[in-house]
Amino acid sequence: MATTPTWTPVIAIAIVAIIAGAGLGGFLYYRSLPGSTATPLVVQLGDNVTVNYIGVMGTGAEAGKVFDTSIYSVATNSIGYPKTLEFGLRGSAANYTPLAVHVSGNTPQNGYTLGNLSFIQVVTGFWQGLIGLPGNQSRAIVVPPSLGYGSIRSSCLSTQPLSYTLPVVETLTLTQFGARFSGVTASIGAEFADPYFGWPVLILNTNSSFTTIENLAQVGMVAHPTGWPVLVTSVESTTNGTGAITLLNELSPAQAGLVLGHAVGGQGLCSSPNGEFIVSSVNTANGTYTENYNTEVTGETLIFTVTVVNIFP
Repeated sequence: MATTPTWTPVIAIAIVAIIAGAGLGGFLYYRSLPGSTATPLVVQLGDNVTVNYIGVMGTGAEAGKVFDTSIYSVATNSIGYPKTLEFGLRGSAANYTPLAVHVSGNTPQNGYTLGNLSFIQVVTGFWQGLIGLPGNQSRAIVVPPSLGYGSIRSSCLSTQPLSYTLPVVETLTLTQFGARFSGVTASIGAEFADPYFGWPVLILNTNSSFTTIENLAQVGMVAHPTGWPVLVTSVESTTNGTGAITLLNELSPAQAGLVLGHAVGGQGLCSSPNGEFIVSSVNTANGTYTENYNTEVTGETLIFTVTVVNIFP
């Protein structure tokens, strides 16, 4: 696992209980000391090693689920190894090989290459947990946030209302219209589906500067603009032809930490790709929910089951 969280979804592995049963292979090396019996070579500070690993969430709503792994059979088995929300498969088996790690805190940020191996920078708790481990043996490494991906960044949290309104009638600049309704030609009377909410949209008027549209939402419609059901609870028109559409995010406190969302338009906080976030809390009393744009491993204790494959002193 790299020290800095990446927004490419991390690949995962399952429960610590599988520690040695997954058949993680390796080679056991021996150090021969003059006048003494050969002793197993163990990982020491400054060594270069390759390891197989299974990374599991140790805390939070997804505790026990795999967030990253070096083992293809684990990555592709979602029944035996349940995966986290942001887990992403890296493709074919060729992309799953033992991780090359320099056992030290002075690894360059972009890593370095020795022979055909690229040794990367990993979180402190990971490389520290390898010290003293012999080849072909497994160990569970518990990594707290302080030695992993750090604490939750409050700047990456956004509190949103469970119930909100949108206008029935809107006037948009041509730039705004083109960005929101890509590929649609603005012409009076044209009707098309809203790309986020799915309801019909009617063009009431258009000129060289502005386009006026009407959102033809109806009570009872259910949309999924952010990844979960959003219910249209009322549609009110006013005498001047404007009005408001009231929508309700259908989220419950029991879903906190278990729902993956995407910001409308793909613009999220903290450079999240496609505006991806996790619904980290739902407060029905306050009528709010929280969008967490931190990576799922940020602020959590992680458990790695590791097996040393090779040691290069």
